[in-house]
Amino acid sequence: MSINYEKWVKTALDGKNFSREDAVTILEDSGVDILHLAAAAGEVRMATFGKKVMIHQINNIQNGLCPEDCGYCGQSKISKAPLNKYAMKDEDEIVREAHEAKSRGVYRYCMVASGRGPVDRTTAKLAKVIRRINEEVGIKTCLSAGIVNESQAKTLKEAGLDRLNHNLNTSEAHTPNVVSTHGYSDRLETLRAAKQAGLDTCSGIIVGMGESNYDILDVAYSLRDMEVPSIPVNFLIPIPGNPLYDFDQLTPQRCLRILCAFRFISPKSEIRMAGGREGHLRGLQTLALYPANSLFVEGYLVTRGDKANKVFQMICDAGFEPESDDGSSPELSPSGEFMLDDNPDIMNPKTTSGGG
Repeated sequence: MSINYEKWVKTALDGKNFSREDAVTILEDSGVDILHLAAAAGEVRMATFGKKVMIHQINNIQNGLCPEDCGYCGQSKISKAPLNKYAMKDEDEIVREAHEAKSRGVYRYCMVASGRGPVDRTTAKLAKVIRRINEEVGIKTCLSAGIVNESQAKTLKEAGLDRLNHNLNTSEAHTPNVVSTHGYSDRLETLRAAKQAGLDTCSGIIVGMGESNYDILDVAYSLRDMEVPSIPVNFLIPIPGNPLYDFDQLTPQRCLRILCAFRFISPKSEIRMAGGREGHLRGLQTLALYPANSLFVEGYLVTRGDKANKVFQMICDAGFEPESDDGSSPELSPSGEFMLDDNPDIMNPKTTSGGG
C-alpha cells in the first residue's frame, strides 16, 4: 500500500478527523518511512507552533506516601523502589524553586504532589502557593495533585492556576492491568471538573506498559474528543522495585511513531515528549521535535533527566527555538543547572532502556 503523507498533512491542517485506519498505519505499517513521517508531522506542528519548543520543569513537591497502587510509579504503596519520602514542601521552598526555574528559561513550572488527591486544607495551601508564584515570580503554572473535584478545581482557578494535569495514562480497557485503587472514570471526572472550573487541562499517556496499539489510540482519541490542549506522551521508565518494569515494547522509532500519531490526531494541541524520552528516543530526540513542541527538563519525579542547558543546545542544534514564559528564547548558559539534579530522592534509571 502506498503511504500518502500529503493526505495526512492535509487532513490534520483542514481540521478533519484523522481516521483510526490511518493512525493504525502510522503505528504498525512497516512501509511507513520514518523520515517522511516525521517531516509530515512537522508540517502540522509548524502550522500552529512554528519553531518554538516549550520547556517545562517538574517540581516534586510531595514524594511517596501514596495510598494508590499504580504499578508504574515509584511512589505507590506497592513499589519497592528506594526513594526519599517526604511530606509537602513548605510554600517558601516551592516559591523559591519557581524563581529558579524561571531564571533558567523554563516556560511552565509544573508542581506534582503524590497521593490520591488533596483534602480541602491541602487545596487551600496549594492555592496560596499558586497566588504567590503569580505575584512574586510570574511564571505559568501547572499542578498535578491526583483526583480533584469541581469545588477544589474552582479554588485553584481562582488562585490563578493556569492548568491542571491529570493523565489518563492508558485506555479504559487496560486500566485494571495498571491500577486497582481507582478507575478510569475517576480520571475522566477530574478532567471534567477542571474544565467546568475554567482551567486548561493537561492529560496524556504512558506507553510501554503492555498495552496494545488500540489502547494507545483509545487514549489519543479520548483526549482529542475532550479538546485537551496539552498532551504529555510518557515512555515507561523501568524502575527496579515497580511491578510494571519493562515490557520490551519501546524502540526509538516506535516512540517517534507514537508522537507522530498524536500530532495528527490532535494537530493544535501541545504534544510533549515527556518522561523517559532520553532513554527511549535516544538519538531520535531531535527528530521527535518535529511532532512534539514541548518537553520536560531535569527529571520526572523520581528519575533524572537531561539538564536544561543540554536540552537548550539540542533544540538549537536541530533548528528549533526554546521558548520562555514571556515568548522569548532563553540564551544558552555555559553552566545553567537546576538544583533537582542533586536531590537525594532522585534515582538512576536503567540506562539501557529507561533514561530520564
